[in-house]
Amino acid sequence: MATPQFLSSFQYSDSLTVVAISFCTAIVCEAISWLLIYRTNSYKSLKSSIDKAAKKLETMKTDQNPSKLSTKKSKTKKIDRVETSLKESSRDLSLFKFKSGAVVALVLIVVFGFLNSLFEGKVVAKLPFKPIGIVMKMSHRGLKGDDSTDCSMGFLYFLFSISIRTNLQKFLGFSPPRGAAGAGLFPIPDPKTN
Repeated sequence: MATPQFLSSFQYSDSLTVVAISFCTAIVCEAISWLLIYRTNSYKSLKSSIDKAAKKLETMKTDQNPSKLSTKKSKTKKIDRVETSLKESSRDLSLFKFKSGAVVALVLIVVFGFLNSLFEGKVVAKLPFKPIGIVMKMSHRGLKGDDSTDCSMGFLYFLFSISIRTNLQKFLGFSPPRGAAGAGLFPIPDPKTN
């Protein structure tokens, strides 16, 4: 297959094609996520409970009233309870998002396969620097030749997909609640429990 006719006359046609397809894929993935996740009442209630717990936890931690030792112990217990509730809600939210992850992954695999067949062994961009070891292996994957500044479709697609999708989620308001940061299917262990 060749590059679409209207882009073939430009010097950067291959890289622009990869970027455009990456942008369209990000929009499709976010539309799928909206259909399966963001518009549901379950997601909205989980998100609001996480936001409320995060605000409550923040106010409890910033409230610094010098008081008796017994009050401090009860306050610590309340903070631990709210933190546990926040972690559980964040985990539930991650599990809830997991179902659309399979559909989005399938879309990304199909698009990547299509792009791979379209640009197999073709240099789509030139890097303005000489990449280090592991980055060079990723950026030069599937290309012939020794010019380490050559960039393959896979690397360019990967970079743009990550940046476009993340910024699109922020723009559309689909980024995770601030209290859910750091939590997920595999949360960081709590040092207090050890």
